[in-house]
Amino acid sequence: MIIDASNQVLGRLSSEVAKKLLNGEEIIIINSEMAIITGNPKDIEENFMRKKKMGDPHHGPYYPKTPNGILRRSIRGMLPYKKPRGREAFKRLKIYVGNPNNLKGEKITKEKNEIECKYLTLKKISDKLRGL
Repeated sequence: MIIDASNQVLGRLSSEVAKKLLNGEEIIIINSEMAIITGNPKDIEENFMRKKKMGDPHHGPYYPKTPNGILRRSIRGMLPYKKPRGREAFKRLKIYVGNPNNLKGEKITKEKNEIECKYLTLKKISDKLRGL
């Protein structure tokens, strides 16, 4: 199954994908940098910056800074990845920034035009985390 993450809410997308992975489906997610996180943009940035600064750079915990890494981590959090069933499900997931093979993906959750609150895209969050 191919899913287009552009203008999809991150948490809703992650939970739907996690359910499908646990049911044995192989999932490819394209345009991961265009997924959105709803809420106050300032609070979202502070939350991700806090996660980035946690721990020791040599010993972790390590938090992803790329859009596909952030999406992958949110999906992993909804899977029992420390158990064999969750590990196998997580291996069936592929995430791409952009659309490398001009694939057609489907939308599975609400889009940003159906959302009435403020939001940030994963690309903007990633740029902030990497200091760009």
